[in-house]
Amino acid sequence: MTAATAITGKHALVTGGGSGVGRAIALALAGAGIDVTICGRREAELAKVAGESKGIFGIAADVTNEASMASLYQAAEAARGAIDIVIANAGMAGSTPAHKTTLADWQKTLDVNLTGAFLTVKPALAGMAARKAGRIVFIASTAGLKGYAYVAPYVAAKHGVVGLMRALAAETAKSGVTVNAVCPGFVETDMLEESIQRIVEKTGRSAGEARASLASTNPQGRFIQPQEVAAAVLWLCGDAAASITGQAISISGGETW
Repeated sequence: MTAATAITGKHALVTGGGSGVGRAIALALAGAGIDVTICGRREAELAKVAGESKGIFGIAADVTNEASMASLYQAAEAARGAIDIVIANAGMAGSTPAHKTTLADWQKTLDVNLTGAFLTVKPALAGMAARKAGRIVFIASTAGLKGYAYVAPYVAAKHGVVGLMRALAAETAKSGVTVNAVCPGFVETDMLEESIQRIVEKTGRSAGEARASLASTNPQGRFIQPQEVAAAVLWLCGDAAASITGQAISISGGETW
């Protein structure tokens, strides 16, 4: 049985589904026959992705707002049934030396990346446990497995996401629910381009030099593609991965183990 046939007919939620990795995951899941609800704060971007597949439906929501996420679940489940798969993908990053990081920037980074991840999965837990089935995948980062300079809030948040994943995996191990994290290195997305632009502005290096510097962190000497992350997520959602839980899977060309 393939991953696709194992999960046909399910309902998935993908946060941050309007671009980048979230878009790639939504398209992969929809291609496997899953109804996919995507959310984000930019309605136009959600509508654009929804237009790429008849199995994708966009709902505007803010992952940092508990009431907004509760409303999202209510609307999505009323339209397409219980949510069987949750992909907590929404995230953001900045770059500042730790001693220059403001409390506001620190809090915003944790709110989106860590608290947002928790608020994304919390409404699904009771229903999944009752049905004795479910898949939860956090899109973390190699920053959840190692340290990087000048992104202390992001590193702290992503380490928190990995810890949250492990705690939930321990809680749900006997329930038929699996909980895992996918930890990509630098992925070729708009977020990467923003990082490159920040390096250019702060260091004076060319965009080509900045790209080469970031790509060199991957022993394969390249950027991860969104579709590679999506393929790992799709596998984790299928029956073949029923024994995989509590794992932080590095997709980094060997940067982390």
